[in-house]
Amino acid sequence: MTAISPLQKFLLKECLDGAVTKRSAFKKFYAKQKNVPKADDQQNAITKSLERLIDRGYLVGFGRRTPQKWFIESVRLTAAGRRLARSLLGTQQHIPFR
Repeated sequence: MTAISPLQKFLLKECLDGAVTKRSAFKKFYAKQKNVPKADDQQNAITKSLERLIDRGYLVGFGRRTPQKWFIESVRLTAAGRRLARSLLGTQQHIPFR
C-alpha cells in the first residue's frame, strides 16, 4: 500500500457515506485544524489530493474540462477506494504528542 496523507484519508472517509460527494464537503478537514492555511492553499491541496487519488484508481472525478485543465466538482469511490476507506476506518488514529 502506498503512503496516504491525513487529507487523503479524510477524503476517502467522506466519500464512503454516499454515492457522489460534492467538493464543498471536503473543506471540513481544515475546520478542525489549528494552523489553517489560506483559502487558496486549501483549495490547491484538496485539488492535488483528489487528482492523486484519481490517478491511483481510488476515485472517479466528475467535472468540467477546459483546454488547459480539469475542474473537479464531485467524486465517487471505486471498488478499490471503498476497500481502502473501510480499512482506514479500522485503523487507529495517530495522535501527535509534543
